Amino acid sequence: MSAPIISLESLTNTTSSGQLLTTVKSGGCASSSCGSSSRPTDMDSATWEKVKDHPCFSEEAHHYFARMHVAVAPACNIQCNYCNRKYDCANESRPGVVSEKLTPDQALRKVIAVANEVPQLSVLGIAGPGDACYDWNKTRATFERVAREIPDIKLCISTNGLALPEHVDELVEMNISHVTITINMVDPEVGEQIYPWIFYGHRRYTGTDAAKILHERQMLGLEMLSERGILTKINSVMIPGVNDEHLIEVNKWVRERGAFLHNVMPLISDPAHGTSFGLTGQRGPNALELKALQDSLEGGARLMRHCRQCRADAVGLLGTDRGQEFTLDQIPLEPHYDAAKRHAYREVVAGIRDDHLAAKEKAIATVTSVNIRGSLQVAVATKGGGRINEHFGHAKEFHVYEASQTGIKFVGHRKIEPYCHGGWGEDAALLGIIAALEGIDIVLCARIGECPKEKLMEAGIRATDAYGYDYIEAAISALHATEYGTPSQATA
Repeated sequence: MSAPIISLESLTNTTSSGQLLTTVKSGGCASSSCGSSSRPTDMDSATWEKVKDHPCFSEEAHHYFARMHVAVAPACNIQCNYCNRKYDCANESRPGVVSEKLTPDQALRKVIAVANEVPQLSVLGIAGPGDACYDWNKTRATFERVAREIPDIKLCISTNGLALPEHVDELVEMNISHVTITINMVDPEVGEQIYPWIFYGHRRYTGTDAAKILHERQMLGLEMLSERGILTKINSVMIPGVNDEHLIEVNKWVRERGAFLHNVMPLISDPAHGTSFGLTGQRGPNALELKALQDSLEGGARLMRHCRQCRADAVGLLGTDRGQEFTLDQIPLEPHYDAAKRHAYREVVAGIRDDHLAAKEKAIATVTSVNIRGSLQVAVATKGGGRINEHFGHAKEFHVYEASQTGIKFVGHRKIEPYCHGGWGEDAALLGIIAALEGIDIVLCARIGECPKEKLMEAGIRATDAYGYDYIEAAISALHATEYGTPSQATA
């Protein structure tokens, strides 16, 4: 029997661990373990234990668990044409941007405050706003402080890889089991179009010399991490006309060297951000171009498609940044860590996840049982928990799924401006949403009004709230049944 429908929003809005524990005892979960006891069929149990609560390394986990970045590492040893670091900035959502830089002591204070209020928190990362390995003393000091206070939190870093080999053994000593490396090229002639300079060995290098050194150091660092059993995620920025086709070769290189995930992200090139690419008119890819490249990489390194290109001070579930709630002037000067709420949340979520996984596997089996050539592109409004639980007008993004002979898979997300403002729909926002939904067949949401539904239909996009609060995959299986005559598997 399916687990009861428990709103993750109601869980995370509770004010005490006692309320969460009451939910546990009332049937939210019968397991005493954290995370989910079930695992995907394409992953061994040891790897699953490492990723099951890490929202960046597991698409399934990102429905339930949150990450936090602390901006303690502002110094950087390379310049990227797509990067412009900004401090004291609350208005942009992209890597390298933070509202405030932190000392290691301030970071500890902030992590404790967030852990007390955000029970989904499972991962602490340092992603700059410079480079975590180049600004190593601050990175290490922060992790040492946090590990003493919150020993169960996962620690991870994001780096450009230039200084990574110098610190791999220290990463092992500190029990850091996840590292992200940004690798945009394996050919120095491509690299010189992306990196104006690097600073290495007390010298500044430019051109292909710089790109060659960076490439060699990135490959060495990746190999060293793989040898030591540290999971690596490779971030690559897709830059049309520069490295888009070349990323196929990058995928091969990183797979051969043991990368666990490859995350291909779109270039962000708004001129207002002040990056070199933005100011010179280099465009970013559209959603369909990005998906086409990602699809061409299937069969290589495992792909990540749920990245949100987070700020260097992001807090919360992917796609929902709560960082502005936890600036230094809003948190206690000496917070005391209370683990009860986080532990109780995990107890509840464990049962929900197992139930969701069972429903997902059943839905996928149904879809793959029918021999068809077509595919269904479905956009889903969701707040998390693997359910269709967001109103169309409130959505800030849609999760995109594809149902085909190979199953039901998550293929990306489309960011949008919300349709409703103050209870009223905005025509301009709806036009933007329709443009963002190019290539989508059906939109699933918890509720939708007749006006936006009709406008979407005029654009050739169907929308329905008939599956509101169902599991996403179960609803897509039911839609697939309607389209192709397969048995329906939608469940509450």
